[in-house]
Amino acid sequence: MKSRISMITLGVVDLEKSIKFYENGLGFPKMDSPPEVAFFNLNGSWLGLYSRESLANDAMVSSKGEGFNSFSLAHNVDSESEVDKVIALAESAGAVVTKPGQKVVWGEYSGYFKDPDHHLWEIAYNPFFWVGPKD
Repeated sequence: MKSRISMITLGVVDLEKSIKFYENGLGFPKMDSPPEVAFFNLNGSWLGLYSRESLANDAMVSSKGEGFNSFSLAHNVDSESEVDKVIALAESAGAVVTKPGQKVVWGEYSGYFKDPDHHLWEIAYNPFFWVGPKD
């Protein structure tokens, strides 16, 4: 079977605001994209941003929804200090920090923030299990 890249698509209320958050705020590399969507290369996967209403219509579900979406996205980094740096960067770009970086019971160091559309992101350093491409 041919290797494929996974993509996560987030439905967003304000596409331009979300593009600025991810591209300028977090420094995610934006790919050439049609005007109604934005794609970012995340080192082995892609992040897509699309109008919340359009994404819901495409899936044939209601675009109404609030509160916890029953999932979080995780971004793994190389150190505890990088966890704190990414969370601070996200906060300065408009994210709401829900849990500052801290040690967790299984030995990982992580924290959480919500992006402008309240998608929950965990920023994590796990010294026991590398998540990412192999060199």
